[in-house]
Amino acid sequence: MPRFTVHIRDEWLAVPCKDATNTIQWLGQEALKRYIKNKPDNGGIKDVKDAQFVVRRCQGLGLLDTDDTIEDVLEDNDFVELAVQGDTMSTDFIPCQPGVSHLTAAYKESAEFLSLDGNSLTSTDLVNLGRGLYKIKLTLEAEKKVVQSRELLDTIVKENKVVYGITTGFGKFARTVIPVSKLKELQENLVRSHSAGVGNPLSPERTRMLLALRINVLAKGYSGISPETLDQMIQAFNASCLSFVPEKGTVGASGDLAPLSHLALGLMGEGKMWSPKSGWADAKYVLEAHGLKPISLKPKEGLALINGTQMITSLGAEAVERAEAIARQADIIAALTLEVLKGTTKAFDSDIHKLRPHPGQIEVALRFRSLLDSDHHPSEIAESHRFCDRVQDAYTMRCCPQVHGITNDTINFVKNIINTEINSATDNPMVFSERGETISGGNFHGEYPAKALDFLAIAVHELASISERRIERLCNPSLSELPAFLVNEGGLNSGFMIAHCTAASLVSENKVLCHPSSVDSLSTSAATEDHVSMGGWAARKALRVVEHVEQVLAIELLAACQGIEFLRPLRTTTPLEKVYELVRSVVKPWMKDRFMSPDIEAAHRLLLDQKVWNVAKPYIDKYKTEVIPESRPVSPTAFSLDPPVSQRKRCRHE
Repeated sequence: MPRFTVHIRDEWLAVPCKDATNTIQWLGQEALKRYIKNKPDNGGIKDVKDAQFVVRRCQGLGLLDTDDTIEDVLEDNDFVELAVQGDTMSTDFIPCQPGVSHLTAAYKESAEFLSLDGNSLTSTDLVNLGRGLYKIKLTLEAEKKVVQSRELLDTIVKENKVVYGITTGFGKFARTVIPVSKLKELQENLVRSHSAGVGNPLSPERTRMLLALRINVLAKGYSGISPETLDQMIQAFNASCLSFVPEKGTVGASGDLAPLSHLALGLMGEGKMWSPKSGWADAKYVLEAHGLKPISLKPKEGLALINGTQMITSLGAEAVERAEAIARQADIIAALTLEVLKGTTKAFDSDIHKLRPHPGQIEVALRFRSLLDSDHHPSEIAESHRFCDRVQDAYTMRCCPQVHGITNDTINFVKNIINTEINSATDNPMVFSERGETISGGNFHGEYPAKALDFLAIAVHELASISERRIERLCNPSLSELPAFLVNEGGLNSGFMIAHCTAASLVSENKVLCHPSSVDSLSTSAATEDHVSMGGWAARKALRVVEHVEQVLAIELLAACQGIEFLRPLRTTTPLEKVYELVRSVVKPWMKDRFMSPDIEAAHRLLLDQKVWNVAKPYIDKYKTEVIPESRPVSPTAFSLDPPVSQRKRCRHE
């Protein structure tokens, strides 16, 4: 029999439906009957049949016509909200960040599984789990370790041993011994009291990442979680039943206590929860609608669920993956700008860069050569200024390998730390089943990912800083030899004038956001936790910095493509023409002023989806295979990816 969950004012009501040909009007009246049943004054509703109300589906928030039949507009177990005339729609519905969540009405559960063992998850895997590309399951070895760890904890409880967090209070109350009869209450109280975060909820994707990462850490078998509880967490993840997790409240030691407590609270059937089917609703109803039961905590399990660096690390994983994607696309965009500004490729000569053999610098210079090398990709634009009297370019073009290069190397450094943290046991105390003991330590301290993400923000910001200066050169006719602000009939049209201002404002914001959060520490928990990492803010602002960088480079990409319009009929190199064609598939040239924000968003989406990289990558890969002879060993300290000088064509500005 179909059943629907209806939200009226402050209550959720389950309404069975024997006949799906009944109307939405019937469903609303049935829900109102149940609502007023236990209200002394009928909830202010005199007669259900005369009540005027509107109904909307929680998933997507679409309003429903009361004359439509249930079978036409709803699915079994759907969640709907009913607002009586004079009421307002409920404030219980919490909007996610616009444009962030893709786990919507179109969401389909994946049929593919990713096996977790606590040792081999990567930042790429974690981001894909957040996007809903996989369900998860444990390896047999992980299941075995979880069982062994739990057996030791059960023995400790049975023998009435005094062990921190298992039979004692927490933090300042570590010396308070708790009776066995109250150990379950101890763990529940821990989760409830620590659910003290504030702010907007994490998006569904980021909450999926957080839950998946916590499952991965528990799968290592050093936290003492029971197999039953861990299985319930996996079922909730696979159904995308996601707790309300406020983004603010963690100081990053002892781990991310507040956000992880909110994550656990929803799994206990308390607080709010979201799923693609229900939208935001009371956690117990969301779990029930998916055939799941709330978790019942055993000794130590509350602590096992909330002690660790998983919020810092999961947000950090997204930040470093997006940073890596935008960093390599920044090289392509800068190469396009160099073409439009009629720059020289001499500064990217491999002999220069092997004298300063930083891996990132060498790789960026190679990418520039692969996109601009006249032997491989003749450029009519380059030919047009081959014999000009300019000697060298501004730093914003000439020094791209040095500036972009250190960003790439920093990203690799940070990614290594994040991937180590992803597969680290960060609980306390640790349960060593092979030694038959628990040991208290400090693996929950978030200094490693906090410092790394502060470094990431500083490094990736430089891509926007140098990009904004290139945008200035494109827009400034005294520097570009192009029309002012890249538009005809200047004065009547303003062109890219304010788009450049937007880029400048984002770069300025980043300068503040790049101040390291991890240099700060405030003592908490009555001086028990007297040094903390502030890693949660490091992760959140790193993500914001990366987003700003993407947006600035989206503006540069549009400006460079607009510059190409004024150089026609001349054509650039084949790979850069492909990039131009990609942009023009979503954004047309500016013949005159128009609403520009949607175009910036469209270019930003190209970068988020890595389409600019995907278009150029085949040419970069082909260049590498053609230029590096098979007999020549390649290493960061002996790196020459160009033909001998005697075999090269004459370069522009030479």
